[in-house]
Amino acid sequence: MTKLEDHLEGIINVFHQYSARVGDFDTLTKSELKRLITKELSNTLKNTKDQATIDKIFQELDVDQNGQVTFNEFIALVARVLATAHVNIHTE
Repeated sequence: MTKLEDHLEGIINVFHQYSARVGDFDTLTKSELKRLITKELSNTLKNTKDQATIDKIFQELDVDQNGQVTFNEFIALVARVLATAHVNIHTE
């Protein structure tokens, strides 16, 4: 497996580590998303412990407004975080 493929698999594994806790094993509830963000992205996202911030992120990701975030919806967050990290690397 290439380095990039290994990292992609890592993203999938982290998603499933948190999505399998409550309800549907392949979607994130708001509490699961909060746990994922606070544990995995606390150095990247600001205000990860602020419930209003989590609510806003969840609302933006839950495109179909069914109260759950699918993997396809989750990767929008991954893309935004990755784009921000890319910009930050160039400004350091």
